[in-house]
Amino acid sequence: MILSSVIIILGELLEFTMLTSIFLALSFHLKLSRYWIIYAVILGITGAFLYAIFFDVISLWLDGFGQEVLNAMIQFCIYICILVFCCIIFIANKKPCAKKYLQWPMILYVSLALTREGSEIFLYLSGVLSSEQAIMPVLTGSALGAGIGLSFGILIYYLFINLSYKKSLYSGYTLFLFIAAGMLSQAVRLLIQIDWLPAQKIIWNTSSWLDESSVIGRLSYTLIGYEATPTLIEVQFHIAAVSGILIATALSHHYSRNFSSGN
Repeated sequence: MILSSVIIILGELLEFTMLTSIFLALSFHLKLSRYWIIYAVILGITGAFLYAIFFDVISLWLDGFGQEVLNAMIQFCIYICILVFCCIIFIANKKPCAKKYLQWPMILYVSLALTREGSEIFLYLSGVLSSEQAIMPVLTGSALGAGIGLSFGILIYYLFINLSYKKSLYSGYTLFLFIAAGMLSQAVRLLIQIDWLPAQKIIWNTSSWLDESSVIGRLSYTLIGYEATPTLIEVQFHIAAVSGILIATALSHHYSRNFSSGN
């Protein structure tokens, strides 16, 4: 029971704490105010609380698929936030006045991610508290999972602020690529489950290498959208997600270089 709670809470927090820590570290390198995190957390906790309260109502939307559609929309919006952030930060390298716009995708990412992850944690804990199963092991495991997740985020933050700005930027960018693509893949998977996208033939099976139900498999799903048995459409969207960010940031970098040379 304790281990299960640790894995569940850690899985909800790991991606959130990692990306938030990288955003804060890049804000440090760019000498941006980090007060944006306060507003983002307030918005995120409020959103998570409202989502959890109205969960039953939301679940009835769209012929009973409201939860899946809303979660897919949130994940798609998170992907867009990461894409926009990557574009702006490469422009800001040559055009410093663009830095002031970075806080908006960061605020939106944190508030959306916290709404999604926080609501699932609220629902999990409220379900445990209302049941007859042992509460203390679940609360202990949840506290341990939260502690590990937050400690991991703090470790990532101090690691990135002690790197040079260039290393922090490109290390963060690489992680953004994998996590953003995973987000879009998870959104696609939700839409396949409710038949909004066509289910297709599985193109490979890596369960013998990394089982999705294992601890590492579940954490890999959380971080990069790992799927042991993906369909063609999932792979296509995953490739499109990575390509979209690469192309958008390449165009932004090209624009910033032209702007710099023009001056």
